[in-house]
Amino acid sequence: MAVTEPAPTTPAAHEGILRRQSLRESAARTYARSLPIVPVRARGLTIEGADGHRYLDCLSGAGTLALGHNHPVVLEAIRKVLDSGAPLHILDLATPVKDAFTTELFATLPPQFAADARIQFCGPAGTDAVEAALKLVRTATGRSGILAFTGAYHGMTAGALDASGGATGVRVTRLPYPHDYRCPFGIGGERGAELTARWTENLLDDPKGGTPAPAGMILEPVQGEGGVIPAPDEWLRRMRRITSARSIPLIADEVQTGVGRTGTFWAVEHSGIVPDVMVLSKAIGGSLPLAVILYRSELDTWQPGAHAGTFRGNQLAMAAGAATLAYVRENRLADRAATLGARMLSRLQGLAAAHPCIGDVRGRGLMIGVELVDPDSTAPDAIVPPPAPELAATVQRECLNRGLIVELGGRHSAVVRLLPPLTLTDEQAVAVLDRFADALAAAERSTRRRTDSGQSY
Repeated sequence: MAVTEPAPTTPAAHEGILRRQSLRESAARTYARSLPIVPVRARGLTIEGADGHRYLDCLSGAGTLALGHNHPVVLEAIRKVLDSGAPLHILDLATPVKDAFTTELFATLPPQFAADARIQFCGPAGTDAVEAALKLVRTATGRSGILAFTGAYHGMTAGALDASGGATGVRVTRLPYPHDYRCPFGIGGERGAELTARWTENLLDDPKGGTPAPAGMILEPVQGEGGVIPAPDEWLRRMRRITSARSIPLIADEVQTGVGRTGTFWAVEHSGIVPDVMVLSKAIGGSLPLAVILYRSELDTWQPGAHAGTFRGNQLAMAAGAATLAYVRENRLADRAATLGARMLSRLQGLAAAHPCIGDVRGRGLMIGVELVDPDSTAPDAIVPPPAPELAATVQRECLNRGLIVELGGRHSAVVRLLPPLTLTDEQAVAVLDRFADALAAAERSTRRRTDSGQSY
């Protein structure tokens, strides 16, 4: 059988690959539109494209690459399985690799949760784990409704989309998520968060509120796609009290916030809450597809086969995941993320003081967002300036031109998101912020030229 050789890595090959992608792949492709690069090699923070250009990757597989690209401990774990002759596909059968992964994962969990937890291996994407979590609480409670929050993102399958912020006409009751900068009540701070909690309590307890007892509440400790919005710790504790008092299972979606990303191993640890269900994916697979839910044993009422998936036994991902979890734990990378993330936030806040187009800088650990706004078009009754998605898109392009990969998020795609690997060095952090600052200044100049010439985006 003839083997098709990969195209040579040259600028011409780069253009050809991009052209064929645009012709062959669906209109649903996303990252490829704003990041027209062809990665051929990668290590740590750095990606090399087919055109020879190098990039600092602050997207990290949308938060998947806790240790960056091709970390030695991950590669060694994968090679060990490949060389051992172990089966690569085992459905949900027990194997030494699976046992080692589960043991390491349980060792990272809050002790009170781990002592009574069960694990369900799902299809290899986080959205399937969300589906499993919703199915689990509906089965256990006999109820069907779900409480979710404005701005949420839980995946792209039907049930996960129902619980995400853009859904309409579904079995989900939408609750306000606390947002210090764009507070739904126009207040922000502790008082704004308190009002969102009161709204939730009132809705659940009002006999004419139109919301029957739900099967569960799902939330992100830090909303990622929603614009990098950390939930206040006291608000999370309030949600835990509200749900516990009403026998409503609380689901914490830690797909993007887990494995040290926010400065603790799991983001719920900041507040000290113990959820009933945790949804995990992305970094737990060490760069390979893997997704699980963990939950209190009391909820384990479904029948055999109630949630299944052919590819829930990804041995390579379990080996890579166990190595990643152990490395993050043993090297205290969550603590490192907290320290370095605070330093990066501080510098970005200093940058905001000199650039009115930066409306807000926020985040937790190495999950950072910079919301860009139009300071010159504030309506008379507006509390904060309107978002500037066109400026954000220009900043993203200017970052790419300077060898920096960033992603956009938020309600209007006006939040520049930084998700560097937890192995980021001090020197690399400075380089990332230098390139971002330079890109921002270039984008501002471009915007001024357009304005002066009478053009609009």
